[in-house]
Amino acid sequence: MNKKYITVILLLLVNCAVAQVKHTVTKSTITFQIKNLGFNTGGSIGGLKANIQFDPANLGSSVIEASADVNTINTDNDSRDEHLKSDSYFDAAKYPEIIMKSVSIKHKSGDSYVGQFNVTIKGKTELLDIPFTYTINGANTSFKGILKLKRTDFNIGSSSMVMSDDVTVNIDVEASK
Repeated sequence: MNKKYITVILLLLVNCAVAQVKHTVTKSTITFQIKNLGFNTGGSIGGLKANIQFDPANLGSSVIEASADVNTINTDNDSRDEHLKSDSYFDAAKYPEIIMKSVSIKHKSGDSYVGQFNVTIKGKTELLDIPFTYTINGANTSFKGILKLKRTDFNIGSSSMVMSDDVTVNIDVEASK
């Protein structure tokens, strides 16, 4: 009889531990910046969907998976937005999502971490290091990361003398746990 109680208690503890690391996204902002003709230009991408199971005390079992909707690209210029959704750039009709999945996560110091993520854009996957911070404020958490990538690695646009190959993506996610 004692074994049954111990088993039930262990199952409850395991369920509580798993529940503590599941984060539900409540707000997100994804922005990007690139130099074009020597000027910084950028925009945003919305439609974030995420599965965040992050536990700083157990990074080996932590998982971050997310996708963003390419059709939500917004640069405050409708003509440019449509051009970016075309097959020359993101090919949103064929590849409607940008996907990232963690491979490993390491603690750097304080609230700073670095994750290795498989990032898939336009059907091409690259393993990228993404530094991010994780902060807790009561029942809410915040993940903020900066992703630097080369657009031509993902066949976004072609080689250009006026448009930079380097893109900076800022990801800001608020979640509840």
